[in-house]
Amino acid sequence: MILRGTVFSNILGKDTGITIVTPGNLQEGGPYKVAYLLHGLCGDSATWVDDSMLPVYAREGRTIFILPDAARSFYSDMRHGPRYFTYLVEELPQLCKAVFQISARREDTAILGASMGGYGALKCALSRPEQYGMCGAFSSACLFLKDGLAEQQKPGGKQAFIEQYGEQLYLDFLAIFGEELEWKPEYEVLELAKRLQKKESKPAIYMTCGSSDPFQPSHAQFRKEMEPLGFDFQYEEWPGGHDFFFFDHSLKRAIHRFGL
Repeated sequence: MILRGTVFSNILGKDTGITIVTPGNLQEGGPYKVAYLLHGLCGDSATWVDDSMLPVYAREGRTIFILPDAARSFYSDMRHGPRYFTYLVEELPQLCKAVFQISARREDTAILGASMGGYGALKCALSRPEQYGMCGAFSSACLFLKDGLAEQQKPGGKQAFIEQYGEQLYLDFLAIFGEELEWKPEYEVLELAKRLQKKESKPAIYMTCGSSDPFQPSHAQFRKEMEPLGFDFQYEEWPGGHDFFFFDHSLKRAIHRFGL
């Protein structure tokens, strides 16, 4: 079953898009596992259904997939914009649990995403390890956000960033982080992971990146940084770029790895 529509969010102060994908034999007698599946920078709540085989993968499982809309927010509480992070980790789960028979156990809760959504999935899972037991991050953006923001503040950094990524993304960053592009530890996924190094409850993390993806070097470095932190962490890389051919294959592998 695929449900597409909107919900009113008190946190966002507006209607916001949402897509739900359920197993094919959805019946009473749950609870079901739940996976929050996050879109990338240019996507929306329907992108994973439109561009991947998600409905086929979900058909035979016991997992309800929740696909929210977060615009171009990087799943953050924006300096000049809506509080998408708070909506995603607090309000959205409450809304969904009120309608569907979704398990409240962290062991039954996953958060997954690609590109901007990969960053969002890591940020949410590492910020709320008591809430998410599984995290899948595919071709993730901003694995070293602090370095990226610092580069933009150097002489000529703004123009170099715009030439590489476009003016719209620069404007997005101003809206998210403010005109001074202020960095905070809670934005940095590696910093969040280090805070959990000695904690018992850590999310299991599955990361992927294509060998031809522009983000591949940052993934290789991130894997090295994660190795001593004591996570159930797996990284896989195979030929591929930054596109839904690769994202779809990653999603299929994550579903299999986590038993979703």
